[in-house]
Amino acid sequence: MTLTVTRREVLADAVVRLTLALPDGRPLPAWTPGAHLDLLLGAGLERQYSLCGDPGETSAYQVAVLRTDDGRGGSRHVHDELAEGATVRVRGPRNNFELADAPAYLFIAGGIGITPIVPMLAEADRRGADWKLVYGGRTLSSMAFAGPLAERWPTRVQLCPQDRSGLLDLDGLLASPSPRTAVYCCGPAPLLDAVEQRCAEWPPGALHTERFTPRVREVEEPDASFELELARSGRQLTVPADRSVLETVEEAGIEVLSSCREGTCGTCETGVLDGEPEHRDSLLTPDERAAGDVMFVCVSRCRGDRLVLDL
Repeated sequence: MTLTVTRREVLADAVVRLTLALPDGRPLPAWTPGAHLDLLLGAGLERQYSLCGDPGETSAYQVAVLRTDDGRGGSRHVHDELAEGATVRVRGPRNNFELADAPAYLFIAGGIGITPIVPMLAEADRRGADWKLVYGGRTLSSMAFAGPLAERWPTRVQLCPQDRSGLLDLDGLLASPSPRTAVYCCGPAPLLDAVEQRCAEWPPGALHTERFTPRVREVEEPDASFELELARSGRQLTVPADRSVLETVEEAGIEVLSSCREGTCGTCETGVLDGEPEHRDSLLTPDERAAGDVMFVCVSRCRGDRLVLDL
């Protein structure tokens, strides 16, 4: 669908918030905290941005975008081209970062990683859960939503600008595993890696993360080719060592919805009917990987000689 930018605001250093609505004011599809939109920016640019407004507000979506001049061009396009009155094609919403039910939550945000967490805070509050947010950034002026969040929940929100407080005290925050606490973390890769390391002794499933960039993979051996069966069409294909599953099925004329092509957005999730996938995404939990019933075909491969997919 195509939405119009009805409002554009500067939230922090290099961060703008866009309010997007249908031109005729019709209600938009519902969403839940943690969901994101795909913005189709033209010239092959497709980027995912977390919804950061109120899920109860059905007339508009809100996204907040940090400008990164050394990135791939998506944020520059948003900042330079999407003024009030501009239109943009979107896909979604879709949620790979759902807020699970828990008696307590520890939210850890770094920089623009606050965006999916903002609506989670209101939902955790609505549920009557015990929760805390620890939010870090380079400077206070770079931290979107910092003022309003601290004003609304002064006893629950801890702001930690690095130039004043140093790095987040993850050792102190995560030293004592809690069976009743769900940990939600979003931000730059070093923060996520550090939180994952410190949550290694926490109960399985306690940690929930969302990555903006793919997880770094340690390459153990060269990729190999494998056979692919597409159950719905009956097609038999060979995935070469130097091609992804997604590229292979696209070259065979089979359409698969995709966006990021790096295992972070979840668009190309595909059911696995037989065979063992080699998961290379940055989305699935250890339990979901062990189940082996879905894979993200833009990056993941096969551990054996053959996969059967629900395509």
